[in-house]
Amino acid sequence: MVLNAASGLYSRRPIWPVASVRSDRVADHPPPRGRHGVRPVSVAIVTPRGRRVGPAAPRLDRVIQSSALHTDHYELTMVSAALRDGSADRDCVFEVFARRLPTGRRYGVVAGTGRIVDLIRDFRFDPGEVEYLRRCGVVDEPTAGWLRGYRFTGDIDGYAEGELFFPGSPILTVSGGFAECVVLETLILSVLNHDCAVAAAAARMVTAARGRPVIEMGSRRTHEEAAVAAARAAYLAGFTSTSNLAAGRRYGIPTAGTAAHAFTLLHDDERAAFASQVAALGKNTTLLVDTYDISQGIRNAIAVAGPDLYAVRIDSGDLSILADQSRAQLDELGAPETKIVVSGDLDEYAIAALAAEPVDAYGAGTAVVVGSGAPTAGLVYKLVEVDGRPVVKRSEN
Repeated sequence: MVLNAASGLYSRRPIWPVASVRSDRVADHPPPRGRHGVRPVSVAIVTPRGRRVGPAAPRLDRVIQSSALHTDHYELTMVSAALRDGSADRDCVFEVFARRLPTGRRYGVVAGTGRIVDLIRDFRFDPGEVEYLRRCGVVDEPTAGWLRGYRFTGDIDGYAEGELFFPGSPILTVSGGFAECVVLETLILSVLNHDCAVAAAAARMVTAARGRPVIEMGSRRTHEEAAVAAARAAYLAGFTSTSNLAAGRRYGIPTAGTAAHAFTLLHDDERAAFASQVAALGKNTTLLVDTYDISQGIRNAIAVAGPDLYAVRIDSGDLSILADQSRAQLDELGAPETKIVVSGDLDEYAIAALAAEPVDAYGAGTAVVVGSGAPTAGLVYKLVEVDGRPVVKRSEN
């Protein structure tokens, strides 16, 4: 009962039921193998090298919440009708695939299957939810009874997280009775369309970065729970860390962050802010130098922290010119080892444009959490087999 992610591009492994997950990460195109993955909430991860990855402490704050109502109304009306006419238990196979990729994209990246495992495990209709559905007339009493006892008993197979997919690739196959499979459609598509979109964008940024670290910093640009899922997907695709602490605790992703412009503005002058930060965090920190004048900010940073300062960050302006000027200035100030981190509305194109500049790391926010122009992976969940007989939707309009 293992999802094995150490396999090749087109390999498929059982995902449900599951006891543990094996995972790789995409760091470039084609993806190198052997990088460790991220930890679904209640699923252990064992990497191809045997390294276990998980939170530093048990999750004490996790409240099991049903994912059953994360579905569309018509899924349950179909169940009601199928229960009435006797077709609810017919053996069916559904496939998740993309008909096409977003314009300009050459590949998609699988992400989210680890989250699906947990969500399906928690997919239960509790009494309050069933009562709500009855009160609103969504389901009749026979269907309500079926929902009260719902447990998914079928099989799920799919590509490992971090693997690439192309149009028509069946990245997930769900097999079982019609009713038990069809109610999972909306939930599965919600997760995969979001996470695969983020992972594809992140993979493109990692490729553009050419081996330089990329930090995920997009939490404030999306829904609070989408931010956690986006951090996970970006890390799977090769980002080195995230600013999101919930993602750090939930999935064991390294977190990073030092200070914002507000911290500099809080103090009477820039040197006082830098001195406070260095006193608290030491010289192995990153000082944000673009609150006022960047050149003066770099001078202040080195004057306060000395030439052993780990890094400076630039968050605005023409980053290409500023990175080059800043590198020259740091060298002149005797700080050749101080790194330069740049951020500020970076996407894969902006990162690629900085490839020749003396940039040591990137911070990406808005673009990665919204899929960098493709906020959904365009995946669909289609019935492809009934009682061993292939079926297909034929109309094209």
